[in-house]
This record gives sequence, structure tokens and C-alpha cells, in this order.
Amino acid sequence: MKLGLQIPDFTWPNGPAKLGAELAGVARAADEAGFEYLAVMDHFFQIPAVGPVENDMLEAYTTLGYLAAHTERVKLLTVITGVIYRLPGVLGKAVTTLDVLSGGRAMLGIGAGWNEEESRGLGFPFPSTKERFDMLEEALRYLHQLFSDDDGPFEGDYISAERMMNVPAPLTKPRPPIMIGGSGEKKTLRFVAKYGDACNIFNSPELERKLDVLRGHCEAEGRNYDEITKTVYHRLDIGSKGEKSEEFLTELRRLSALGVDAVIGSCPTVPDTKPFEIFANEIIPEAAKL
Repeated sequence: MKLGLQIPDFTWPNGPAKLGAELAGVARAADEAGFEYLAVMDHFFQIPAVGPVENDMLEAYTTLGYLAAHTERVKLLTVITGVIYRLPGVLGKAVTTLDVLSGGRAMLGIGAGWNEEESRGLGFPFPSTKERFDMLEEALRYLHQLFSDDDGPFEGDYISAERMMNVPAPLTKPRPPIMIGGSGEKKTLRFVAKYGDACNIFNSPELERKLDVLRGHCEAEGRNYDEITKTVYHRLDIGSKGEKSEEFLTELRRLSALGVDAVIGSCPTVPDTKPFEIFANEIIPEAAKL
């Protein structure tokens, strides 16, 4: 099993003036510790589950480019970009650029989006749930073509493109992996089976059923379920001195038995990276055995 660090909060004790240097230090420490993924949210306002809406928030793809410059091996992604925030051509070009400049370490995390408050606050359109899912499926079709050798036209309900040129192409072949976030059983998990390379599902009591639903969609789409990387969002809380390590490892063992391939989540001590030493020496090696 692989572990990924998500950094969802940038309201740090030393404030914005020190944030760049401290964030670079966290990224380097995560890279050296052996985390497989390094992720940020794609939000413009802080979300209620993390902190007050007025807390500091950095734009995701600028941040990922910065993190790429301060790391060497970790894969870089958002968990998760809302399809309504960027036209698919802009999003695909951003991920391609990240992939090229990072030496082939980019992933695309994408979902339908949900945060009406920040959308209306900054003036982004916030369509109905049905429209957002229709936009998501069309964006997934568009991005599959953009990441391919087919530079022909694309015609959809929301996008009309005359030439799908993307030069330089991504270094990752056949494309940067596409992670689709969410656990909706009728649409989201079907999209994972049809278009995705990975899914991201919350660690909830319904997780086992969600994975079974995904398996069913894979059978319907003629897709090999084992080809899809199953990731779960779960907080990386081992305590400041590792006092919760065994509890955390027990949960990893349970998730692995369900078929989960990776756990991605925030670490409550960040920007303090002292627990990363415990992850490097104890947690990540043990997880690799699962």
C-alpha cells in the first residue's frame, strides 16, 4: 500500500511571508520520507471541514508547479479539481506542463465540484448537479483526446474545439493518470470505470459497498477492475510522537484487505514534519508489505 500527503491548510503560524520557504521544506521532507503522492486541494476559499472560510488558500496548479521544483520523485496532483473551475483545455495544458517540468510526475484529479459558496463568491458559474456531471463526462472525453496523439477536432455539448494540439505532449505514457474523486454510485463510479485510472473515495462505513459498485461498473464497461488504483481519503494521524502508529497501521491493514491500494490524507502536525521520520522509518515500510 502507498501513502500520499495532502496539504489542505496554509494558515501556518509564521504567516504568508514565510509560507513559501516552509511549504518547500514540507515538500522536500515528504519526498525524502517516501510518500508516493503529494496533493493539494483545488479550492479558492478554505472549506468548512478544514477551517474558517477566510483562512489562507493557495491556487492549486501554481502551488503544484512550486512543489515540483522542490521535489524529485513524489507524484503531484489535486484532490480534487472541480470541473467547473477551468475549461478542460486550460486544465489539460496545466497538467501537461506540470508533467513535463516535473519529469513525468503529474496526475490529474478531477470531479464534478460542490462548493457553491466559493463559486458564487468569486463569480464562477455554478450549474445544476446534472449539468456539472454532464460537464465532467464531456471533460473526461476531451482530456483523453488531448492527452493522445489525436489533434483533430472535438465537438460536445459544452466544448467545440477545432484543433486539439498539445505540444509538448505529456512525458507520462499513455497519459498522466486520471483520478476521479467522489463516490456517487450511478455516475461518478461509472465514470471511474469508463475513463479513470484511479478513484478517490472517503473512508466511510460504505466503502466496501462503493468498491463493489465500482467492480460492477467495470464489468459492465468491460474494464479490468484491478487496473484502477483504489485510493481512500483518510487522515495521516500517527500522533506527534508516533503514539498512534499502531492504530493507524491497523486501519491500513483493514483497508488493504478491502482492496485499497493507497491512502491519501492530511497530517495534522504540518508544517511540523518531525513525524515524517516515523513515517519514513516505520509506517511506509510496513505499508509497503500490505
